Amino acid sequence: MKKIRLALAQINPVVGDFEYNYNKILEFIEKAKKSEADIVAFPELALTGYPPEDLILKPSFIGGNLYYIEKLKENVDNIIAIVGFIDKQEDVFNAAAVIYNKEIVGVYHKQFLPNYGVFDENRYFQKGDGLLLLSIDNYKVGVSICEDIWYPENPVNDYAILGTEVVININASPYSQGKVKKREEMLKVRSRDNLISIAYVNMVGGQDELVFDGSSLILDAQGEILAKAESFEEELLLADVDLDEIFRLQLKDNRLKNLRHIKKPINVKEVRLDYKIKNKNNQISQKIALDKKEIEDTYKALVVGLRDYINKNGFKKVVIGLSGGIDSSLTACIAVDALGKENVKGVLMPSQYTSKESIEDALELAKNLDIETFTIPIKNIFDKYLEEFQEIFKGLKPDTTEENLQARIRGNILMALSNKFGWIVIATGNKSEMSVGYSTLYGDMVGGFAVLKDVLKTKVYELSYYRNSISKVIPDRVLTKPPSAELRPNQTDEAELLPYPILDQIIQMYVEQDLTVEEIIKLGFEEKDVKKIINLIDKNEYKRRQAPIGIKITERAFGKDRRMPITNRFKEF
Repeated sequence: MKKIRLALAQINPVVGDFEYNYNKILEFIEKAKKSEADIVAFPELALTGYPPEDLILKPSFIGGNLYYIEKLKENVDNIIAIVGFIDKQEDVFNAAAVIYNKEIVGVYHKQFLPNYGVFDENRYFQKGDGLLLLSIDNYKVGVSICEDIWYPENPVNDYAILGTEVVININASPYSQGKVKKREEMLKVRSRDNLISIAYVNMVGGQDELVFDGSSLILDAQGEILAKAESFEEELLLADVDLDEIFRLQLKDNRLKNLRHIKKPINVKEVRLDYKIKNKNNQISQKIALDKKEIEDTYKALVVGLRDYINKNGFKKVVIGLSGGIDSSLTACIAVDALGKENVKGVLMPSQYTSKESIEDALELAKNLDIETFTIPIKNIFDKYLEEFQEIFKGLKPDTTEENLQARIRGNILMALSNKFGWIVIATGNKSEMSVGYSTLYGDMVGGFAVLKDVLKTKVYELSYYRNSISKVIPDRVLTKPPSAELRPNQTDEAELLPYPILDQIIQMYVEQDLTVEEIIKLGFEEKDVKKIINLIDKNEYKRRQAPIGIKITERAFGKDRRMPITNRFKEF
C-alpha cells in the first residue's frame, strides 16, 4: 500500500514583500520536511501576495518575483514544492511552479481567470491552456489554480481521464458569509465525480478590504475529508493519501474507462520525477478542524481583516469615537481582539443631546475592555459654530445642517488626535447606514478603515450578542435601547428610515441580489418603503465613494464588488 504525504502550507503573505514571503515559504518547507511530507503546496501567488493589482503592470515587480522564485529553488531538495508566482514568458501568467531538487521542473498556468466582483485577472494575465502532470513513483499528480476547479468542465476532469490520483489546487479565495461551506461541498462533488483526491490549499489573512479564510482541505477520491485546517490561522495541514486505493477505484469505474477511450486531453506536459515516495517513520494524526458557526467565522474575519490592515501598513494604535451605541461598541470589541487593549484608544464626545445613559454605557464598555479613554465635550465648540453662523442663517430653521456640524466637529477631533499621536481613526458606520447615506461626510464617516462597512445593522446585533457570549463586555442597555445618532432631541434611526429588519432585507435584495423594485414588492414589501430605500441607495453613491475601505464579508460589498457611476441618470422607477 503506497501512501503519499501531502502538506498544505496555509500562510499569510504580504503583497509586495518578496523577502518576507520568501522566508515564510522556506519556513513552511522546512516544517513539511520535518513532517516527512512528499509534497508541500503553497497558495496562489504566495510569493507576491494576492491580489497585487496594478503592481503587476510594473516590470520591476514581476522581475522581483522572478528573482525570488529562482532564489527559492536553490533551497528546495528532498521534497516537492508547489508555489504560486507570476510567470513571464511571451505574456504574463498566474502560475504555479513545481520545484524539485533545486530545479523548477514544471510550471502550470491558470486557465479560468475570474473577472467579476473583486477580481480583475483578465486585466493582468493571459490564460493558460495546458495541463501539468507529475509522474511520481508510478503515480500521477496534477496541478491547478483556484477558479480552475470551480466549474464542472475543468482541468480536474482531464486529469481524471489521464489516470491522475491526486490534484493539488492552490488558491487565494476571499471569505464571504456561507462561502466556506459552499466551497467544501463543491470540492466533495469534484472528487466524487472524478474519483480523484483533491488537496485544496487557501491563503489566510487580510489584504485591504479582502480577508482570506484558509479553511484548506484534503479529500479522498470519494469526497470524504481526510484533513481540514482551521479558518483564519496559519497552519501546515498534513494528510496521508492512499494512492493504491484511488487506482483501484478508478480501474473499476466504467465511466472513467469509457472516457479514456473517447477523449484524450491535448496539451499535456508530463514531468517524470525520480522522486520515491518516502517510507514514513511516523504516523500522523490527520486533523479535521471542527465546523464553526457562521457568526463565529464572520467575527473572526473582521478581527483578522482589521489586524492585518493595521499591522501590514505599519500602524500601531487606533482611535475610536465611543457614542454608547451598538456600532461603536462592537467596533471597539473587534479592535481590542485584533490589536490588544493597549493599542486601542476611545474618545467620548458628548453634546447637549447626548443622553446620560449613552455616556454611562460608553464608559462601562471602555472599563470592560480596559482601554484608555478620553472625554472631549463638543457643546462649547458647537455653540461657537452656531454663533458664527447666526447672521448668515438668520430666519432659517434648524435642520440637518446643525446635526451634521456636530458629526463634523467629532470627526475633526478624531483626526486631530490621529495627526498628533499617529493613531489611525477607525470609522464605526455599518452597511445599512452606508447604503442609504445615513452618515455624514467628513463627520462620522472619517477614518482610515471601516470595520463594519459590509455589516448590516441586524448583523451588528448578532455579532454583538456573539461577542458577549465569549465575555460580557457590551452593556445590556446598548443591546436593547433604540439606536439613535443623538443629534437632536428624541431622535431614533428607525423613525427616520425603517425598522432595521425590513431595511436590511431591502438592501440585501437590491444591492447583493440585484432584484428590481417590482421583484422586491412581490415578496411582500410596501411599495413606498421599497422606493424610498432604493432612491436613497442610488443617490448616495457619491458618499460611499468617499468612505474609507472596509472588510468584505458578503457576496457583494460596496467598492470593487459594486461599481456604480456617480454621475448617471438611470432610474429604477
